[in-house]
Amino acid sequence: MSSPASDSTLDEAYDKLHPTIRRWIRDQGWDELREIQARTVNAVLDGDRDILIAATTAAGKTEAAFLPILTKVAERKEPGFSVLYVSPLKALINDQFKRLDELCDKMGIPVVKWHGDAPQADKKRALAKPQGIALITPESIEAMFTRRPADASRLLSTAAFIVIDELHSFLQGPRGLHVASLLRRIDAMSKKAARRVGLSATIGDLPQAAAWLRPAVPHSVEILEAKSDSPELRLQIRGFVEPPELDDPDHAEGAAGAEETPRRIALDDIADHLFATLRGTNNLVFGGSRRTVESAADRLRRRCEAAKVPNEFFPHHGSLSKSLREDLEDRLKDARLPTTAICTSTLELGVDIGSMKSVAQIGSPRSLSSLKQRLGRTGRRRGTPSILRVYVREPNIDQDSGMLDRLRSNTIRSVAVVRLLLERFVEPAGEVPETASTLIHQILSVIAERGGIRARPMYDLLCGPGPFASISVSEFADLLRHLSSEAVKFVEQASDGTIMLGKEGERIVQSRNFFAVFESPDEWRLTVGGRTLGTLPISFPVHKDSLVVFAGQRWIVQDLDEKTNTLFVAPHPGGVVPRFERANGERLHDRLAAEMRQVYLASDVPPYLDDKGRSLLAEGREMFRSLGLETTICVQEERNLHVFLWRGSQAIAVFGAAAAMVGIPGEVHDLGLTLSETNVFDASAKLKLLADAEDVDPIGLAAFVENVTAGKFREQVPQPLAKALWARQNSGPITGINGMARTVCHAHGAGSDGGLH
Repeated sequence: MSSPASDSTLDEAYDKLHPTIRRWIRDQGWDELREIQARTVNAVLDGDRDILIAATTAAGKTEAAFLPILTKVAERKEPGFSVLYVSPLKALINDQFKRLDELCDKMGIPVVKWHGDAPQADKKRALAKPQGIALITPESIEAMFTRRPADASRLLSTAAFIVIDELHSFLQGPRGLHVASLLRRIDAMSKKAARRVGLSATIGDLPQAAAWLRPAVPHSVEILEAKSDSPELRLQIRGFVEPPELDDPDHAEGAAGAEETPRRIALDDIADHLFATLRGTNNLVFGGSRRTVESAADRLRRRCEAAKVPNEFFPHHGSLSKSLREDLEDRLKDARLPTTAICTSTLELGVDIGSMKSVAQIGSPRSLSSLKQRLGRTGRRRGTPSILRVYVREPNIDQDSGMLDRLRSNTIRSVAVVRLLLERFVEPAGEVPETASTLIHQILSVIAERGGIRARPMYDLLCGPGPFASISVSEFADLLRHLSSEAVKFVEQASDGTIMLGKEGERIVQSRNFFAVFESPDEWRLTVGGRTLGTLPISFPVHKDSLVVFAGQRWIVQDLDEKTNTLFVAPHPGGVVPRFERANGERLHDRLAAEMRQVYLASDVPPYLDDKGRSLLAEGREMFRSLGLETTICVQEERNLHVFLWRGSQAIAVFGAAAAMVGIPGEVHDLGLTLSETNVFDASAKLKLLADAEDVDPIGLAAFVENVTAGKFREQVPQPLAKALWARQNSGPITGINGMARTVCHAHGAGSDGGLH
């Protein structure tokens, strides 16, 4: 870590910058550089190390990186881009272009946006004379490698700096593996590796992020963490209970124009509070799923119509058309009209939409990292607080309700999240299950780039320090053999040993969907009057006269074209909220699970809970005590045994697989594992096999895991490799199986009633 900058250091840093940049700073009306900016200026201009900049949203990270980088490359004449700025979002690239263009124009440094929606004329000029800065997405780098390999070398190989924005978003998931592999390939074609500069607001494990940024020598990365000057936090958790026998917690209000008055659900009460509280200001409301976003936006629009006031509430999610999303982003940024965006995580990353008065979340948070990122959108102006509202939905309780519902875990988790938020805890990134799938993608890409390559050079290129370091030479060879099999036909080998694309590999690489490592499912395209509203999953059942809620409004399908998967819609008073693709729930970290138990054990009543929230907290704690969960972990409920493990999602899932392996399959949930059709005596007898075992066979255990493969090419991943990778990535929880099994067995013998309640 670098030490904080002194006043003299701030002055010295300013004096080191290019004269045009100093003039630009004065024109902006800045009194001085911020502390993180000065430290970064010195690190860039006085050293040669890679740099990781960790600072809150709106702390000036972009300027911190680019002011010294522009100073460094101002006089550079070498052909090729001087700087690559890699972003996870096209919208963020567009935003950064606006921030950099004026200054770079004054310095005579070209800047080009390079993504699928960027102007072709600008790209052509850059291709003819590559210089300056390219703001580019991972998918566009991939397209350059596979479609224009000679241009890729000419444009990318001489870069002096590669800036990776929103680095925390690349620490997990297939896209992070993809970017890390692309960076490695750019280094391989360069005479001198570009310095890497990572920017991020929310990182739970800075050394882990440094290892991602420069895997070969992570200790060489200079970490610059801004002094925390977080604004005052004002928060409230509001509790809501669903009505009895609820089938759909996100259905449309007055769905399909039903004659009878629909019964109210929790989302109706939440919409009432949002409408009364947020009107007249700019806010973000995170809905979790696209379905919840559409249902909430529809309710809020209808309340505006009923009150005869202009609508201020608009949806924002990945299925909406780019133009609709950008219109909403521009409206938020402009700030002349009060606007609340009901969104998924699409507005979580750093697209500049100005400072929001407040952030709300429908549903209990599961990730500290996401919550902190969202909170960074509010309280950005000096002297203004961050405002957070959490709307917790709990099931109705009646005589048939089970103990898990009665424990009110959503409310408990919300309180636990706030406690950890106040402790400044952020979970580190987890393992990425799409490793093998992404490696297959990169194998196809490298072959397409080179026209053919021998196995060992390809292994050295892809599987050194970095995203695929865990793959051995023999595993790589087995993977290539599998990909060349008659069942797959992704690659084939020439007589001289060169690996080339096979028939299926050629077809896949030529597809316009190849560049992304995530899947592009078939979708319906919704249009009205020739204007595209967005897309729906092809699995959503539609026919002529179908009703649908989309883009915050209600429509009727007037016609459809199955050849082009197009729905032609018109406004209509009725509507049904679509079921989009199933969202993958965020994994619960071990620390959060343990904190939930502490909330159950505590007796304090946090002041940020509303009356209903306090009541739900009391109900959950009372149930916890009545079950004796202070001292036991096994509780019988009818024919099922609940095992309360107080561990994170990954550890519980692994233990669940181990339980299935010894003959007691169960269902994983946030509090532990429910073993079906068993009791503590029988479960203990079987789990004793695990408790007494010296170790558990990881490969054998993998056979009891659902979806051991993941990713775009999961169907082409050989099972032995999939199981081996799963075992490695879960080695920690696997070694803990014995201990958890012993705990369960001990619970059987510890009490006079064997832990039964």
